[in-house]
Amino acid sequence: VLLAFAAGGGTDVQARIVQPKLSEALGVPIIIENKPGASTMLAASEVARSAPDGHTILYTFNGTFAQNPFTQANVPYDPFKDFTPISLGARGSQILVAHTSLPVNNVRELAAWGKANPGKLNIASFGTGTSSHIFAQLLMQQVGVEMTHVPYKGAGDAVKDLLAGRVQLMFDAATTAIPNVNTGKLRMLGVVADQRSKFLPNVPTLNEQGLKGIDLIGWLGWYGPAKMDKAVVQTLNAALVKALNHPDVRAGIEKGAYESVSSTPEELGALTKDSYERWGKVIKDLGIKAQ
Repeated sequence: VLLAFAAGGGTDVQARIVQPKLSEALGVPIIIENKPGASTMLAASEVARSAPDGHTILYTFNGTFAQNPFTQANVPYDPFKDFTPISLGARGSQILVAHTSLPVNNVRELAAWGKANPGKLNIASFGTGTSSHIFAQLLMQQVGVEMTHVPYKGAGDAVKDLLAGRVQLMFDAATTAIPNVNTGKLRMLGVVADQRSKFLPNVPTLNEQGLKGIDLIGWLGWYGPAKMDKAVVQTLNAALVKALNHPDVRAGIEKGAYESVSSTPEELGALTKDSYERWGKVIKDLGIKAQ
């Protein structure tokens, strides 16, 4: 299994929770190899080039297929022609968090403070063209407040500066946002979702607060190279469905405020296409250019 993210991050933790149960279901050892870099494109392109025998598969987030084609200048794979969808893996939300030095509790108060203090708001992101950057652009556009976008090389560095108060706002994954809010250093202003998170029933969505389009839920899926034999795909899918629905796996993934979810290969294929179209429209409408 190739992972497009570094060891210790949320995706790595999820894959390692699934690993023993997947190995059990398939009756073979599963090796996880972390291959971060190039906005997940290193791992994705290696899987795309692999033999379609089912021995090399990818676990990655929706951005690999739905955002990179629009935000990265030289994507070394075709999101549809070079991969075989196997199963959905997990689903979870980003949360708009603020450093507690910023005296706001919701989007309305943020807009009012921003208008009263022009040029004083900084919003961090995981990097230019990432979902956290795209959500930041949508937020600025809709609240009518100009903020300084500060892109980082990854979520870890961005969160570090947010906790230190060097930047005041960020769209962060629930996995890290919730523990940091619990320390009292950050405050949640809203959840990116079409409905309230079961992990945060008291936190309103940004939709509820009048923002439109900031409701694209993040998800992760399991993919193989193109031209995989149908029987191999079905075997892997059955093993993943069994592993992802195991109570230990569900509980482990839920600890990170994500839901463990499985699907048919066809359902993941349809979701990939839908995400590609929706993100593509948002990115083009915002005028974000591939870099």
